[in-house]
Amino acid sequence: MNFFQQQAKARSLSKRLVFLFFLAVAAVVLAMMLLVLVLLGHPQEVGPSGLVPALFSPTNLADQSMLLTWTGLGTAGILGFSSLFRVAGLRGGGGKVAQELGGQRVDPDTRDPLQRRLVNVVEEIALASGVPVPDIYVLDHESGINAFAAGYSPSDAVVAVTRGTLETLNRSELQGVIAHEFSHILNGDMRLNIKLMGILFGILVLAIMGRKLLHNAYLFGGGRRREGNAGVVLAIAIGLVVVGYIGLFFGRWIKAAVARQREYLADASAVQFTRDPNGIAGALKKIGASQHGAILEAEAEEVSHMLFGPGQAVKMFATHPPLFERIKAVDPSFQPEEIKIIAERMAREKRRSLEDAKRESEQRTKKAKAPGGFDLSADSIIENIGHPHWQAILAAAVLAESLPDPLVRAARHHEWSPALVLMLMLDPDQTIKTQQLESISRHLGDTTTQQVSELMRQFGEVTATQRLPLLEIALPAVKRRSRKEIQSLHTTVRDLSIADQRIDPFEFLLSQIISSYLQDAMQPASVKEHGRFHLKQRQDAVATSLAALAWFGHIDNKAAALTAYTAGLNITELKDLPSSPSWPQHKSWADDLKRSLEALNLLTPKDKQQLVKAWLTTVLHDQQATADELELLRAYCATIHVPMPPLSAPE
Repeated sequence: MNFFQQQAKARSLSKRLVFLFFLAVAAVVLAMMLLVLVLLGHPQEVGPSGLVPALFSPTNLADQSMLLTWTGLGTAGILGFSSLFRVAGLRGGGGKVAQELGGQRVDPDTRDPLQRRLVNVVEEIALASGVPVPDIYVLDHESGINAFAAGYSPSDAVVAVTRGTLETLNRSELQGVIAHEFSHILNGDMRLNIKLMGILFGILVLAIMGRKLLHNAYLFGGGRRREGNAGVVLAIAIGLVVVGYIGLFFGRWIKAAVARQREYLADASAVQFTRDPNGIAGALKKIGASQHGAILEAEAEEVSHMLFGPGQAVKMFATHPPLFERIKAVDPSFQPEEIKIIAERMAREKRRSLEDAKRESEQRTKKAKAPGGFDLSADSIIENIGHPHWQAILAAAVLAESLPDPLVRAARHHEWSPALVLMLMLDPDQTIKTQQLESISRHLGDTTTQQVSELMRQFGEVTATQRLPLLEIALPAVKRRSRKEIQSLHTTVRDLSIADQRIDPFEFLLSQIISSYLQDAMQPASVKEHGRFHLKQRQDAVATSLAALAWFGHIDNKAAALTAYTAGLNITELKDLPSSPSWPQHKSWADDLKRSLEALNLLTPKDKQQLVKAWLTTVLHDQQATADELELLRAYCATIHVPMPPLSAPE
């Protein structure tokens, strides 16, 4: 199942989730109406058949209809309002979830060896996946082995791990866990999970209210004259707990229905990411061998469905498949007897964990060589979207190691990251560069201008292959700036891109990634990753996008550009597109293309797959790809929320 099919499935599950929520609400409402009827709806007269038949007799139900109606409406209102309240509280995105569980954000330039190893692994997989590096959190007070990814989209995603994960797993196992979490980021699971977290809070709220009321019931029993009231309060509290646990039952059932199969898929993706089944299998085995397992000390009911391992000891309607079944799925030779041996080995290895992390951090890419042999066919690239091959991760590790350390530190630094982004846009021509520096000073002040000048003085121009990785590493630090500063940066980027009276593909890429990423990060809950439109409803936008790709791939050969355009056009199967397009030779081409891409973002996942295949066919029709084509393609995919893995171009 490729990225686009996963997106479509996540969309279908979202609809199913809404249906299951209303089903659960109906069950809780009926249970609450029954409770009120039993406690408060006694008939005035009880016939010879007894209380229960009289309670449910048509006459009594008619007499109590107003009470039951208001009970039902009130209960449904409480559940619905609680869900909306919780969803609103989670609009801050993944960081909000991590902080609620006690997570502390990791400084990307940390010198802690265990955290340094975690940062390296996350950055490598992010670069290989074609998404900005997510924020990283550590749950320092959790000894169990666990992790999760949370957020509405890659732009506000966080990856969090427990202290037990850092101290217990080796690099290969940690890479398997992080690859598992990236599968959730890339396949739309995160957005589904955070919606599930908000919706289920409403179902669970009655259990929470009942527990609190039961805990404080003694406050109502302070005297003989209040014993009757105390009894009523106690009965209501017990009733709320009972009804609440009906909601808990349905909540766990919904989570199990949504989450279990996707955990198997994420495990399989982790193996594909790393080409090392021993990584993810080793992490799962250590969960089984650890005395803490994957259990969290923090309350994990709300987040259990988004964790790497079960965060609580629940067997009925568990959110995760049985541990041994997950291990067997990636390591068919596994025998349960291995767990005892692993437990003994863990006791010996834990003392060496810190030293191993230091050594691995120093040697992590010395043995690595950039792989060759990438298959640049449209179909193979589409299959790797959201599921990058192990070669891509190895290439990302080598590329990350090649980046100058001072520039990487500047990219990660809260104060220096905007300067690093702007330095990437400076023109080689000294006259234009002077104009650009004046624009930076005008919009962002002298301090940022001096920082840009200092980076430029020390490092000059970076290579074409280093620009995009540095940008993606810098974006998490940039998004932590204030909204006003981000808007000023975006305006500055646009001014720099038109300083030479033209916009080249990299400038367009930079502007689009910054615009799309930072806008999504500022309003994560409002992100639209797909829509309901089809290619035939967006024909003009399709033509504009294909024409720009073809033109910049063959800017000196109009006939070759037309051939490339036609190759992509044939893939779309659209009959009404112009056979001779409007080429992007005018000054407003970037604005036209941006509007077209924003319209194409609202396509269905299936139509996006066909569109991306058409783009790839346009780029690769001559069996080669220029840097301009690939940078433009990355800009396209960033705008329509498709994580295009990096593709190589000739230096």
